Amino acid sequence: MAAEPTAHQLIARHRPTLDQALEAIRTRAYWSPHPEHPKAYGENGSLDPAAGRAAFDALLGTRLDLGQPGTDGWVDGEVSPYGIELGVSYPHADLDVLLPAMKAGMRAWRDAGAETRAMVCLEILKRISDRTHEFAHAVMHTSGQAFMMAFQAGGPHAQDRGLEAVAYAYAEQVRTPGTAEWTKPQGKRGPLELTKRFTPVPRGIGLVIGCNTFPTWNGYPGLFASLATGNAVLVKPHPRAVLPLALTVRVARQVLTEAGFDPNLVALAAERPGEGIAKTLATRPEIRIIDYTGSTEFGDWLEANARQAQVYTEKAGVNTVIVESTDDYRGMLANLAFSLSLYSGQMCTTPQNLLIPRDGITTDQGPKSFDEVTADLAKAVDGLLGDDARANGLLGAIVNPDVKARLEAAAGLGEVALASREITHPEFPDAVVRTPVIVKLDGAKPDDEAAYMSECFGPVSFAVAVDSAGDAVELLRRTVREKGAMTVGAYTTSPEVEEAVQEVCLEEAAQLSLNLTGGVYVNQTAAFSDFHGSGGNPAANAALTDGAFVANRFRVVEVRREA
Repeated sequence: MAAEPTAHQLIARHRPTLDQALEAIRTRAYWSPHPEHPKAYGENGSLDPAAGRAAFDALLGTRLDLGQPGTDGWVDGEVSPYGIELGVSYPHADLDVLLPAMKAGMRAWRDAGAETRAMVCLEILKRISDRTHEFAHAVMHTSGQAFMMAFQAGGPHAQDRGLEAVAYAYAEQVRTPGTAEWTKPQGKRGPLELTKRFTPVPRGIGLVIGCNTFPTWNGYPGLFASLATGNAVLVKPHPRAVLPLALTVRVARQVLTEAGFDPNLVALAAERPGEGIAKTLATRPEIRIIDYTGSTEFGDWLEANARQAQVYTEKAGVNTVIVESTDDYRGMLANLAFSLSLYSGQMCTTPQNLLIPRDGITTDQGPKSFDEVTADLAKAVDGLLGDDARANGLLGAIVNPDVKARLEAAAGLGEVALASREITHPEFPDAVVRTPVIVKLDGAKPDDEAAYMSECFGPVSFAVAVDSAGDAVELLRRTVREKGAMTVGAYTTSPEVEEAVQEVCLEEAAQLSLNLTGGVYVNQTAAFSDFHGSGGNPAANAALTDGAFVANRFRVVEVRREA
């Protein structure tokens, strides 16, 4: 049996990775320590794809006992969007027992210091990375993502975001020196001399409220930001996506124990059907930090009611792309088609509104009318998803009945440019797989505005006819200001239009992608380089990840004495 790692061993093992992460967030250049391709993990033990699948299969129908205090029952009921019952049961907690137990280990965790905490967090991430194949199946069968996307987004990309949060947390904590000698000259009376000590202290217990679609990608930034800054973390998964975060908690508890810390610094709060414990937890005095991804309604409730906590929310927005002109019409259509299709549009970054001048656009293939642009985009999506095997690999499964209902209702909102079709999954016949729908709307009609000015989460997009590029820019401004946006895109060959769009995004704090025609898409962001959200418009009050995302998870307490 391997010896338990000491702080010195963890520093030797992981300090180079932390240093590279710190350099990456400084330069914003591409970097990742986590390979994106399944074959990069080789065939050795837990890294083997077959071993990962076997480990996932072995979890089905079992009880995941985390050894947490206060367990008063067991919770199960997860059903994969691909149609299989997971049958995994999780501990249900008596919060009056669990929360005090979580606080008990915080003093030693605080006193360990920023570097040791960062190293423990990196060890947790390393062990999760070693089990990426297993985690990929867990993400796939709770989110409905196709396997390759679950592997990448739920594995290395999520791990990158967790590491990014640790790097920012470390940088913010060491910004203030641990000690200082202070001398103030006093002339003939001699100097005043003080010795000062500065200690980053945690706020308390952090609560991570997980989401259904990206349990690890959206969950890891808050989890690791809070843990690295000295806080205990209680993970409350979405009831339909418990397994990936429960496995994360189990790994974290194992590493904490081996490193000599209280495992209860990280715990799971699974809920019974209809229990709705998020509101109860969010207002408990022990909870001092909340990370939430989900609906605007509940995000607004948290911001208004969890007054004792620092609340970080990612909510809903109406993502917009302006299509004014292009010098690569074919590349633009291919890029948009992929963006609309990936994971059936079930991403908070997927474009919804495509604002196109009703008189058409200029392209390298000549002028194209509004109807031609929408028809050609429909053909591009059809071509991309024409092969069912390829379509299943891109679309994944519809994550829940609400998304399916919105998709089916969208066809009645306007003229259908592209109808959604049903696809059968060869391995999972009970999976609900649907191609996107594109609906044409008129930006000048008040009745149509109700549709395109509301988020329609899922594989639904609106081609909105506007009077001019100027009208498109003003509609973009109003949409971001009133509804928020996680992403904005624009296609234009006009420097004036580009400048106008950029100015709107700077003034309204929205992340902008211009003229993407290759292998980078508006709905994808890279850790260490791209900011996910801005925290400056109604879609989210925080960005993943920047200094502001971590700096208020701890405070600096000073102790001074005469030298």
